Amino acid sequence: MKENAIKEKSFEFSVRIINLSKFLTIDKKEFTLSKQIIRSGTSIGANVEEACAGQSKKDFIAKLSISLKEAKETHYWLRLLFRCEYIDEQMFNSVIRDGDEIVVILTRILQTSRKMIN
Repeated sequence: MKENAIKEKSFEFSVRIINLSKFLTIDKKEFTLSKQIIRSGTSIGANVEEACAGQSKKDFIAKLSISLKEAKETHYWLRLLFRCEYIDEQMFNSVIRDGDEIVVILTRILQTSRKMIN
């Protein structure tokens, strides 16, 4: 069940990140940070999908670990965009909340999966 939840949440998060990138490029004329956040933010879901198609439990864990790293990187870019006033507090809080939820889910799945191979 959690795998399906993380697949859906990471996909929807990617959609939010793409829309954020559109906002940054069209409204704020910000291109560099926009590219960074779109790479890390959409990579979360892509790696979740790869993990679910993994050939082994170790492969699954490796791909989900990359998703977690990308989620944390995206958190960094969001903080930077907020601090530099490209996004307002409401937008920041909304997107960061979704990102934090993904981090929690990925962390739990990884903890459970690692216990299963030890």
